Amino acid sequence: MRILFAGTPQVAVTSLNYLHEAGFEIAAVLTRPDAPLGRKRVLTPSPVAARAEELGLPIIKAAKITDETTAQLAQLNLDAAAIVAYGGLVPEAALSVPTHGWINLHFSLLPDWRGAAPVQHSIINGDDITGAVTFQLETGLDTGPVFGQVTERIGELDTAGIMLDRLSESGSTLLVQTLQALDSGQAVAIAQAGSHTYAPKITDVDAELDFTRTATEIRRRAHGTTPFPGAWVKVDDKRFKFGPLRERREITDLDAGEVRIEPGKQPKVLIGTATWALEPTQIQPPGKKMMNASDWARGVLTQGTKVSFA
Repeated sequence: MRILFAGTPQVAVTSLNYLHEAGFEIAAVLTRPDAPLGRKRVLTPSPVAARAEELGLPIIKAAKITDETTAQLAQLNLDAAAIVAYGGLVPEAALSVPTHGWINLHFSLLPDWRGAAPVQHSIINGDDITGAVTFQLETGLDTGPVFGQVTERIGELDTAGIMLDRLSESGSTLLVQTLQALDSGQAVAIAQAGSHTYAPKITDVDAELDFTRTATEIRRRAHGTTPFPGAWVKVDDKRFKFGPLRERREITDLDAGEVRIEPGKQPKVLIGTATWALEPTQIQPPGKKMMNASDWARGVLTQGTKVSFA
């Protein structure tokens, strides 16, 4: 089966690897152009572009699929196109280029969480289960019929990054199986049914924590925005960022935002909320790198300073 692979971020690299290992003939890889990264803003290929180069695959870089790009794809004689987090819309003219159309691996259980950040919104909104689906791409936003799905349970310490890593593995297996079924004429797509929800792009504003909310709400927001853009709170115009948070339901005597340090060989940081305490596993103080919360706590104890996230 001769295919196009379209994708851009690291989470899509797993699918490219799986398709390559499964023996698909990858005619080309479509990805977004090099982007400036780091403080020096060095132009850097996307993770998918870097991996495609390692595999010796032809690469097409396009910020969006134009008429020129569509004509370029039409020359590839494609049986199908597999798309995973490409980062741009596929116009109607391009959808009909491959014989079997475009098969999208999407990280939600459609029709829930259509859009750019499904796993993040699933965690923030308190879903117990998330997953991934393969579906036939249409002009509507994630509206096409579904070929198959896999599910994953969201644990209390699971962040968006952790869940996407897991789903990239199970979802890539599903993508390979879907394309194999298409090739053998056994694939069946079922129309989406029921109400739907949307998952727009996560912004820095979405990652701000408010410790006057309940511990569970705060934890979900923090985990849904980790690792990007990263959960944060501002104290005296300076930002503290947080890694995963544990709920400490037995501790209810702290005011919202109040910080207490439990001394010991590995001191623990406790932060009050509207319900019970939260225990961060990692903290990034202003101007420093992310560190274990116990290391930050030792510094606070040594300096004898008082910190509040109220």
